[in-house]
Amino acid sequence: MSTLATSITLEEFLQLPETKPASEYIDGKISQKPMPQGEHSLLQVELCQAINRTAKPQKTALAFPELRCIFGGAAIVPDIAVFRWERIPREASGRISPTALKLILTWQ
Repeated sequence: MSTLATSITLEEFLQLPETKPASEYIDGKISQKPMPQGEHSLLQVELCQAINRTAKPQKTALAFPELRCIFGGAAIVPDIAVFRWERIPREASGRISPTALKLILTWQ
């Protein structure tokens, strides 16, 4: 993981273009996540699928891979983020809202 020496605000960080692999913002510092390798990527996909096979039909939760999450003054991209069904923003059609790509968490 590489870290840039510059210190910026969260708002400034969120205005920057996305990077590949994703960059994260913690304590005023920007770090770029390491590129996942084969076994890691396979486990990530399989775990999301297993969670969604169980939770999605019951409408209890959804697992998302590599979803930007903003909370507590940080912006991270965890390998897997699991959200309770009722906390996922949706459009009137029922589709997941584009804002779900940058969910702001309140941990409730």
